[in-house]
Amino acid sequence: MKPLAINCRFLNRSMTGVDRFAGELLRALDRLQANGDPLLEGLRVRALAPPGTARPPWLEGIPLRTCGRLRGQAWEQLELPRAAGDDLLLNLCNTGPLLRRRQLVVIHDVATFRVPQSYSATFRRWYGLMTPRLYRAAAQVATVSEFSRREMAGLFGKRDDVVVLPEGADHIGRGTEDTAILDRYALRARPFALAVSSQAPHKNFSVVAEAVAQIRGADFDLVVAGGQNPKVFGGGRPLPGFVKHVGYVTDAELLALYRNAACFVFPSRYEGFGLPAVEAMACGCPVLAANAASIPEVCGEAALYFDPQDAPTLARVLSGLMADEAQRRRRSAAGRAHVEGLKWENAAKCLLEMIAPT
Repeated sequence: MKPLAINCRFLNRSMTGVDRFAGELLRALDRLQANGDPLLEGLRVRALAPPGTARPPWLEGIPLRTCGRLRGQAWEQLELPRAAGDDLLLNLCNTGPLLRRRQLVVIHDVATFRVPQSYSATFRRWYGLMTPRLYRAAAQVATVSEFSRREMAGLFGKRDDVVVLPEGADHIGRGTEDTAILDRYALRARPFALAVSSQAPHKNFSVVAEAVAQIRGADFDLVVAGGQNPKVFGGGRPLPGFVKHVGYVTDAELLALYRNAACFVFPSRYEGFGLPAVEAMACGCPVLAANAASIPEVCGEAALYFDPQDAPTLARVLSGLMADEAQRRRRSAAGRAHVEGLKWENAAKCLLEMIAPT
């Protein structure tokens, strides 16, 4: 049997897009194993996590073992390699042990190099050391977009074996929506445009607020969902008072926001993939997106685009979309069709095909 150990340090963290990717891939691998998929034939899979990690209720077949006494980066660098032994080690969240070669590392982006102002000095220094080392030394490297593959090649040198893994959108409709959030923030009275993410500077929420402020007599609200980790993100400018910031939301609340928003605005200047945009499309929410980084690659022709530095243009496009119900219906249908094939099972199978020759 060929052994595979999965680095599950991410199970101890509040979920971000990278953690969502890792969790959904682990869930998909677990389902494939339960269904006896031939790609898992001859492969012995186990999950390794820091002490105190609870087993997720959805993880049915893959065994989860907690090990060591440390946590965080110290656990990952010092105790995880010993626990993995000679197994191929799978790291899904940008990081991995620096002194190990027998590993597959998924590096989602190089944001700390391209938008350093969004991260603390400590975070930048660590990633500045770790990312190029993992990219050059790991036995296998994957990423999540052609854009990110080009970015890494430009910064760290070309690697012909870097694989672009697909992502999924099918997770967003898995649960039941929690519409209580609509009443808690008085979101039923009139239409609202939605934006979702952290308030890191490169997420660029300020341009949305500036655009809405320029729309005279706007008959809709702007809702911003998402938290901020002050230890990682440098922090952006405070959002204006007319913006309804609902903070960190559950999956059920997020589903309700996507399904009830008149449109979704994705103003980010830098993304390795841009999961919120495809989540919105999967829920039938029309998407306005920045014409930047990987976003056009990910959203294709289903989104309306704007220059992320140009608030007046965004104001014009946003007000036009909010006033045109027929166009919103067309964009909704286009978005659903665009993401129909984005399944986490496909991503897991692509990953297993990478592992098979090792």
